[in-house]
Amino acid sequence: MVQYTLAQSPEIILTISGKDSAKARDKAMDQLMELMDAGKLPTELEEGFGPQQLIEVKESTIDTASGEDTITQAVQVLSNLATLKLKVQESRAEALEIRKAVDILFTDESVTEEEITRLKEGFKVLKNFAQANVRYQEARAKAEQARQTLDQALKSPDK
Repeated sequence: MVQYTLAQSPEIILTISGKDSAKARDKAMDQLMELMDAGKLPTELEEGFGPQQLIEVKESTIDTASGEDTITQAVQVLSNLATLKLKVQESRAEALEIRKAVDILFTDESVTEEEITRLKEGFKVLKNFAQANVRYQEARAKAEQARQTLDQALKSPDK
C-alpha cells in the first residue's frame, strides 16, 4: 500500500495498493478527480496539476523507531551519569586531601622532598578528579532531559 497527499490539502490521503510507481500515481489522480467531481476536495488545484506533484506519505514506523532511539539514548545518558557519579565519589576524598596539601606550597614553611614527591603524585589524582567532576556536571545537565524523556515514555496511556 502506498499513500499520497497534496501540499495544498495534507488532510486528504489517497491510498493505492502496491508501491510508489507511475501507475500508482495515476490511480491516485483518478481518486483525486473523483473527489473533485463530488465536491469533496476543499481546495482548488492549479491547471497542470499532475501525478508527480502528489506527495508520498511514509509509514509512521520511522516515528516509532525514532522514539525508541530517543529512549535508548536517554538510558545511555543516565548510565553515563551513574558511572561518572561513582568515579567522582570514589576520588573525592583523596582529591580533597591532596588539595589541602597544595596549600603548603604557598607558605614559608619548609617541606621535605618526600612531601613534594607525594604531592606531585597526588596531582594526577587531583587532575583526574577535577576532570571527572567537570564531565559529571555536564552529564548531569544532559541527564535532566534524558530523565524527562523517560518519564514521558513511562507515562500510562490512559492519563
